[in-house]
Amino acid sequence: MTGERLPSRPDGDRGQALWTPLFLAWLIALVAVAGALFLGEVMGMTPCVLCWYQRIAMFPLVLVLGVGLLDADARSVRYGLPLAWVGWGIALYHCLVFWGVVSEGLTPCGKGSSCADADVQVAGFVPIPLLSLIAFTSIVALLWFAGRKVKT
Repeated sequence: MTGERLPSRPDGDRGQALWTPLFLAWLIALVAVAGALFLGEVMGMTPCVLCWYQRIAMFPLVLVLGVGLLDADARSVRYGLPLAWVGWGIALYHCLVFWGVVSEGLTPCGKGSSCADADVQVAGFVPIPLLSLIAFTSIVALLWFAGRKVKT
């Protein structure tokens, strides 16, 4: 077999090297989910279609990475990374729509709230799609780092 497999339970220093970035990625996902739920349920901001797609990618990360933390299980990196990459791609596209690089007519945001509205900003100047992109970028980087630490 030419491809190396990640061990499911790294021991000792390798387990700690996996646990720290995995915990940070889980914490970012948890804060992102809490923020999305706060904006939607407490603030009453209706998410657009692209926001829903990002939620579909982010919400399971809390469970996948959280379960992986229990035993410093490297398989959670393997399962979480594809979700994070998909969410990252959707968040990047959402940012491009928000900034006007991609025409709003080319987006699935025709139903519900618009991606280009000013109300998709936190504190009046930070776009929610940018927050999502930052969260997914951080999670991808941390999971990549965790995977590299386990292989060495």
